[in-house]
Amino acid sequence: MDIFFSMAEEKIKKAVQDGEFDQLPGKGKPLEFENLSHVPPELRASYKILKNAGILPEEMQLKKDMIDLEDLIACCHDEERKATLKKKWNEKMLQFNTLMEKRKIAGSSAFMSYQDKIYRKFR
Repeated sequence: MDIFFSMAEEKIKKAVQDGEFDQLPGKGKPLEFENLSHVPPELRASYKILKNAGILPEEMQLKKDMIDLEDLIACCHDEERKATLKKKWNEKMLQFNTLMEKRKIAGSSAFMSYQDKIYRKFR
């Protein structure tokens, strides 16, 4: 048995005996495992890091902004305000399309093949 493994085991056992793990959130509840099968293996670590940090990739933030603008446009009754919102939506769409075009040129095949699944996951 590895010396480091033994040292780690001893420290964990001591911490359990001292009650250091008693106040952990979720104690006594089953672990929740995420199904990341829809994300390619080479993107899973970065996906998990971004998600845990609460950060959306740029294209996802643009899509989210566009959906929010669509909702605002749908319930807006002031024509002048509606025109302003449509202009903002068009700007976001242009930014999104430009970003996606750059991605196509860069040839990120893993992203392109899972693009729709990732979009649905963040909605």
